[in-house]
Amino acid sequence: MSVQMQYVQSSNLEAVGYSRKTERLYIQFKSGAEWVYNGVSFTVYQNLMSAPSKGKYFYYNIRDIYAAWEGSPDTDDELFI
Repeated sequence: MSVQMQYVQSSNLEAVGYSRKTERLYIQFKSGAEWVYNGVSFTVYQNLMSAPSKGKYFYYNIRDIYAAWEGSPDTDDELFI
């Protein structure tokens, strides 16, 4: 899978990617961890990318709301059943 990761200005998030086809949000954290969030609408992705504080938006609107697993755009299909 080829999802373009975009570096973001954030104290917690390093890069963000999104697939409209699968509605999956990919987040790489400053710690190096990579997570995949399933069922994220394009609107939520747009709101994240335009939020003044991406870390706060992620925490309150994504983190505990969507099914997630550790992975990257290259490995998420093998990890999610």
